[in-house]
Order: sequence, then structure tokens, then C-alpha cells
Amino acid sequence: MCLGPSPSEKRAAAAQREAADVAKREEAEKRAGQKREDIMEALEASTVRRGMRGGMGRRSLFRAGGGGFMGRFG
Repeated sequence: MCLGPSPSEKRAAAAQREAADVAKREEAEKRAGQKREDIMEALEASTVRRGMRGGMGRRSLFRAGGGGFMGRFG
């Protein structure tokens, strides 16, 4: 009759699962760090490009100089 895995086999399987979880978590943290760096680089590049275009970035309707929402309707 088979009674299932022995206690030592259960411990070995639990240790393997724990090691796999740790490795998966470390890989996820590594990818998150890389994504964070990529996003920061993209934002910095966007800021530099916006400065060279002469202010063609997004402008607020409430703070636009003279002709925004508040200038027309306020």
C-alpha cells in the first residue's frame, strides 16, 4: 500500500517550492527596477524634447497665459 510521500520528501518539496518562490520574486523585482529606469529615461527625454519644441507640450486650460478657460469664461 502506498501511503504518500514520506516526511523527508515533503520537507524537500517544500524547500524546493520556497527556493522557486524566492527566485521568482527576485526576478520580478529585477524587472520592476528595469522598468522604473526605462520610465525615468523616457520622462527625461520627453522633458528635453518638449523644451526644444518651443512649448508645444500639454498646457492647462486654467493656467494658459491669457487665452485659457478662465480668460474666456472666468
